[in-house]
Amino acid sequence: MQLALSDLYRARWTDKIHEEWMRNVLKNRPDLSKEQLERTKSLMNRSVRDCLIEGYEFIIPSLNLPDPDDRHILAAAIKGQADIILTMNLKDFPDRILNQYEIEAQHPDIFIADLIDIYPMKVTTAAETCRKRLKNPPKSINEYLEILLKQELTVTTSLLRQYCCEV
Repeated sequence: MQLALSDLYRARWTDKIHEEWMRNVLKNRPDLSKEQLERTKSLMNRSVRDCLIEGYEFIIPSLNLPDPDDRHILAAAIKGQADIILTMNLKDFPDRILNQYEIEAQHPDIFIADLIDIYPMKVTTAAETCRKRLKNPPKSINEYLEILLKQELTVTTSLLRQYCCEV
């Protein structure tokens, strides 16, 4: 989110994508409430300009993906004229299908690493902003980087370590 707020890329999503991430967070974090996540969703929608994609549903039936439940994501990407679908679930977005729409599925780690290569100071500043928001308890640079590692951001973490004095 901070990378989008820093205008390093144009983040787009749908209400259905919100529903999915909220359902998964609630399943994995019973300490959080639906109301808290609704507030986060609302803040995301208000903070990132032109983020919400609507009117993509008519495209869904024409799409064929390994997991039919993911068709809404590709439909939204097509409607929203996205170049990239950020997902850790690359196997369900095969190149042979996405290439037809000039869309690429990319792991967030590779996406962020590419941004670091292009905008190292902007990305490290965004990472520092995120780290400083963690106040209960506060996180050291190394603790924050460990969090990123647990989120499967290994390349990103390695690159950010190179800028440790800035992060």
